[in-house]
Amino acid sequence: MKRLNTGLKEVQEVYSGPEGLLWELIMGEQIHVAGFKSSMALATKAGIQKGWYGIDLCSALGAGCRFLVKNFGVKMVGQDGTPKMLNWAKERAAAEGLSDKIEFREGDLSKSILAPNKTFDFAWSEDTMCYLADKEKLVSEVARVLKPGGTFAFTDWIEGPKGLSDQEAERINLFMKFPYMESQKGYENLLKKYGFTIVESVDLTEEFAGYCDFYMKMLIDQFTFDALKILGENMQVFQGLGGEMAFMTQKAHEGKMGRGRFIGRLK
Repeated sequence: MKRLNTGLKEVQEVYSGPEGLLWELIMGEQIHVAGFKSSMALATKAGIQKGWYGIDLCSALGAGCRFLVKNFGVKMVGQDGTPKMLNWAKERAAAEGLSDKIEFREGDLSKSILAPNKTFDFAWSEDTMCYLADKEKLVSEVARVLKPGGTFAFTDWIEGPKGLSDQEAERINLFMKFPYMESQKGYENLLKKYGFTIVESVDLTEEFAGYCDFYMKMLIDQFTFDALKILGENMQVFQGLGGEMAFMTQKAHEGKMGRGRFIGRLK
């Protein structure tokens, strides 16, 4: 499948502008599907323990770090490539009195994780690896910075079991600024290649489709006024975004795109 030439520049534009604010409006500070419920399931199934030291990859507003610190008693590093998001993350961590437990670092995760070898007990990512063109590079970096026996726990948007046509994939990836979406099997292969034992690999496509319906309903039935304010009162842009979201929702219900949960343990 053709991969798009999108990268950090396009992601920075999204999350420094109206689109990023719109995603936060619809999905909350965590900006990932199923919010707290999904995070709790991922952390519990991964066996995150009090006192562990972790890194949140593409940490955005820092909600993942704050969730883990407050609910699991860990210390965190959040690495992200968008300065505006990092500034907001630092402000929100400080407002919650968590600055001493979370460090934020600016860095392009398509190139490296900013940490020495064997630093962390676990690595964490929620619906963000879809923005990286070289997912293999990131998995190799995670293996490098984890301690032996360390855990890699992540969710991501994936190509569904029924697969997308090239035209469908191009339309969705252009809208979402994804270079491409990996498959469930693709992630399993990458984890195995870099020394991980797969603890869990779960296809959440059916659940994902239900959340697409939910977000569409909120946008149309509740948040139209708020969304238009973010978009400069431009109804044409609002309707265009709604059309692309409706297309994704249709493909999710067809089983062509979805979401997965993955937990790997480094050997």
